[in-house]
This record gives sequence, structure tokens and C-alpha cells, in this order.
Amino acid sequence: MLKSQNIALLVASIVLLFPSRDAAETVPVRHIEGVTFGFLVLRTVDGKAIAYGNLKQVSKGNLVTDELLFHFKDGSLYDQITKFTQKGEFRLVSDQVVQKGPAFKQDSESWIDAENGKITVRTYKDGKPKETSQRLDVPADAANGLLFTLAKNIDPSRETVMPMVAASEKPRIVKLHISPAEGKVIKQGTITLNTQHFVVKTKIEGAAGVIAPLLGKQPPDAHIWIVKSEAPTFVEFEGPLSQDTPVWRIELMTPEPDPPNAKTN
Repeated sequence: MLKSQNIALLVASIVLLFPSRDAAETVPVRHIEGVTFGFLVLRTVDGKAIAYGNLKQVSKGNLVTDELLFHFKDGSLYDQITKFTQKGEFRLVSDQVVQKGPAFKQDSESWIDAENGKITVRTYKDGKPKETSQRLDVPADAANGLLFTLAKNIDPSRETVMPMVAASEKPRIVKLHISPAEGKVIKQGTITLNTQHFVVKTKIEGAAGVIAPLLGKQPPDAHIWIVKSEAPTFVEFEGPLSQDTPVWRIELMTPEPDPPNAKTN
């Protein structure tokens, strides 16, 4: 008991001595989002394809809706629908995530309503749902579901700090530290393209952030690559899809036509 108290006092002292100075910031709109349909493949870090999907984007007035969808070979499903506005700055409206199947530790659904701060999480155990709802002061510039969009608009010469809601039965705000790193060269046939590489570190604030690395709860770094261009384009992501997945890799792919004699419905 005394040992536990000492650890708690030590953690509290560290938090007081080194308060968080990570100020989040809004990202100005440099490139307007619109209509997109991109074909994607999800791979393990050793290159094995485990799911295929797409990133679909539509806009209506000032409201943009993104859907990131993956159908796994083992029957699992990941579906994230994010709504945001882009009037001068990117502002999250809502974010919904569904994940189910053996690729995930637990089937779950989550909803974030940024306007009223309602966070709803539904999990399933033995087929029975458990739903919790809480209120949280959600920053309007929360980055949930917007990483690919933000990476095309943030300043590549310095670190950018963005808040994000970790949606769980006990939701919290974490900070994403998005830092520029050395890019890589990619090729399209004989065409050579340079990319902008960003490293995304998730930082948990307060005592939980001090303890997380000790308990193996610190989220792994994520990486994103964007083509350097007047029209910057996402090309690759490496990191976890959610809190309970390993590091996976998202890449662009080209759909292949069916053979001439293939039957179609």
C-alpha cells in the first residue's frame, strides 16, 4: 500500500513540475476539399494485404463528409464517417467509427458529436451490447478522421499540435504532435515524385500520460506521406487504425478489371 502511495505521489510531482505546454492550434484551409474516391489497400508492416477499401469524399455547401472503409479478407469491417466544415479553418462536426470482426480485439461503435460534446461508445461482449454516453468539451479543431486532410494543409516546416478525442468508455482529449520528417521518393512509371513525410506522436496529458509508457499503453507513432505538389495528395499511412489495432499500412492501389470472360451480376 505504501509503495502504491509513493508511486502516486511521484507521478503527481512529475505532473506539477513539468506541466503541459502543448498548445493546440487550428489549421487554415490551404486546399479546399471536394469530391474524391480513392482505392486503398491495407497491409501488415511486412507487406501482406489484409483488407481492401476506399476513401470517399463528398461535399454539400460548406459541409464535407469523408468515409474511410475497409473490408477485411477475414470478414472484418472498419468504417469511419467524418463530417467537417472548411470555412477558413477545418472544424470537426462529427465522427463515427464502426469496427467489427476478428481483426479487432472487440467489436465496437463510437459516435462523437463535436457540437454538443456527446461521446457515445457501444461495445459488444458475447453478443450483448453495452452502451455508454458522456459529455466532453470537444475542441472544434479536433483531428478525429481528419489526419489525411490536415496533412495536406499544415505547415511542413514546423511541428503542429492538434487535439483528438480518444473515444472510449472514459473519453479523454489527447494531443497529436505532427512533425515534418525526411520524405522519400516514389515513382509512377518513369515519373519521379517527392513526398512530404510527417511523424504523428500521440501524447496523453496528466498523470495518465506519465504512467502510460510504463504500462505499455503509449500509442505507437504514426507516419503519413503526402506528394509534394500544388495539389498535395495522400499516398501512404502507417500506424494503428484505432486504439486496439497493431500498426498497419494504408496504400493507394489501382483497381484491376475483370478478365474478359468473367461473369458479372
